[in-house]
Amino acid sequence: MDYSKEKQLSLIAEEVRINVLDAVTAAGSGHIGGSLSIADILTVLYFDEMNVDTTQPRWQERDRLVLSKGHCSPALYGVLAEKGFIPKEELKNFRNIHSMLSGHVEYHVPGVDMSTGSLGQGLSAAVGMSLAAGVDKKDYRVYAILGDGEIEEGQVWEAAMCAGFYKLDNLVAIIDNNNLQIDGTLDSVMSSYPIDKKFEAFNWNVINVDGHNVKEIKAALDLAKEKKGMPTAIIAKTVKGKGVSFMENEAGWHGKATNQEQHDEAVAEIKKRIKELEEK
Repeated sequence: MDYSKEKQLSLIAEEVRINVLDAVTAAGSGHIGGSLSIADILTVLYFDEMNVDTTQPRWQERDRLVLSKGHCSPALYGVLAEKGFIPKEELKNFRNIHSMLSGHVEYHVPGVDMSTGSLGQGLSAAVGMSLAAGVDKKDYRVYAILGDGEIEEGQVWEAAMCAGFYKLDNLVAIIDNNNLQIDGTLDSVMSSYPIDKKFEAFNWNVINVDGHNVKEIKAALDLAKEKKGMPTAIIAKTVKGKGVSFMENEAGWHGKATNQEQHDEAVAEIKKRIKELEEK
């Protein structure tokens, strides 16, 4: 990836973070910390990796994405708005009863491939999509984003076993490893470590990356496409609340909304970083 592309993706990711803040602040509720931690991952997927068409959200040949950690809908809605699937102004109606943008992602939203929110179920759906591609002789790829707290759910590992057994090399699971869940660190709740070794045990190709480095994310996705005969798990080391200094690594920002003053402070910090990036 050349520097111009890296810069472009980094700038988009920062805009996605502003979208997250706008949506959650307008709603007065929402999951902000984990949304900020996956902004870079979603940006690379939608702006440099996935084969999608904003004019045909249900195009049969499209790549699919399952946001298994569906409570982090502000991030997915934020990137769909940047991509052009949904109007950007609709973000201000997030969680409004008359809006299409509910607190957990839902299939009726253009660009959303699976309704999610009940944790632990998304990888199973992604496995089904991957198997369907083979049955239908389609070459689309399927991506699933899971939280590192979410993978404490047993169903995740049943799905992982199934994917490894059926050698689903069109499937990529990306684990948002920010080391925090609603009640604290993974070690203090129920440690899922070592995440990489567990996926390897289920016959997955495993790649560890910095989840905020767009070059590393893209390189890992490229390696996943080259790997035949097994699914790939990308363990993305991230920071909960990434990009807003007073939120970073704070479990309290798991599902807490910003007030207007906090929103303005956070957006000012991000805009300063955008300006610095643009001047490089």
